[in-house]
Amino acid sequence: MLRSFRKLVLSSLCLIAAIPAAQANVVVVLNSRDATVQLLDEASGADKGTFAVGKEPHHLMATPDNKSLIVASSVGNELIFLDPVTGKIQRKLTDVLDPYQIGFSPNQKWFVAAALRLDRVDVYKYDGANLTLAKRIALPRLPSHIAFNADSTLAFITQQGSDQISAIDLNTQTVKWTMSVGKLPAGIVMTPDNKYLMVGIMGSDYVEVIDWRTQKSVKRIKTGDGAHNFRSLGDKRHMFVSNRVSNSINIIDTVTLENVGQINVPGGPDCMELTSDGKTLWATLRWIKKVAVIDVATRKVTKLIPVGRSPHGVFFANAAPRQ
Repeated sequence: MLRSFRKLVLSSLCLIAAIPAAQANVVVVLNSRDATVQLLDEASGADKGTFAVGKEPHHLMATPDNKSLIVASSVGNELIFLDPVTGKIQRKLTDVLDPYQIGFSPNQKWFVAAALRLDRVDVYKYDGANLTLAKRIALPRLPSHIAFNADSTLAFITQQGSDQISAIDLNTQTVKWTMSVGKLPAGIVMTPDNKYLMVGIMGSDYVEVIDWRTQKSVKRIKTGDGAHNFRSLGDKRHMFVSNRVSNSINIIDTVTLENVGQINVPGGPDCMELTSDGKTLWATLRWIKKVAVIDVATRKVTKLIPVGRSPHGVFFANAAPRQ
């Protein structure tokens, strides 16, 4: 298994070797309970500074042009735009209510924010610079994570409180369908071939595979307890999935729909980021106020870096592709 995984990693590196590195090596970590952004040096792990942001920053993502990094402050009801290379604040957008999770559609025309506390999803039109609210859509309970289909017609939302996922038609801003899944669905991601949705079933120990066109569950891939969030390996085939309860990260082959590897990681691994060369995976550890640095080829944790309370989102500009 280890030998085959090393071959997998080497082939992945060939695919992403041409990606240019960013000008700096700053890692951005969101300390949700401290309401802070913490900056780390990617090479050494050294603390490069911490600053306060609005209450409960959970998730973050770059704008489509990669000129800004958006930090979603859910209880603070705002979006904070940072320089993605230096981590410095560029501007703030207020009155964005409870942006727990955020996402841009692949065609860059839509911005979606899941308001977990308010049981709704807000859909915004995006013109490359500005966000204009199109509609607020009520959902049953605790809308959590977001994925899109390839042609940007649908946004898929997990709902942790009702054990469902819903598909939202972005052109009409209406709920197209809702279906039941396993207990406490969390992270959701589209497979690179646009065929299946994969859902981390946080209340159990598997990833549920959904044929989104027929709204049918086609497989359960056993991973670990608390299956939660996803990060691609950057080779258009494999996905990491974090298991917060069993303290592990699995590697899933999205073609065969099999679990092909495991990394043991302490402290409740959650969000992940991968270096552009595919060699190093970073993971926030929600329960122990640390970030793990992982050697992908050997599947070993090489460093644990102290951060703030309940670290959640993690980002650096020189990252591997998302698919």
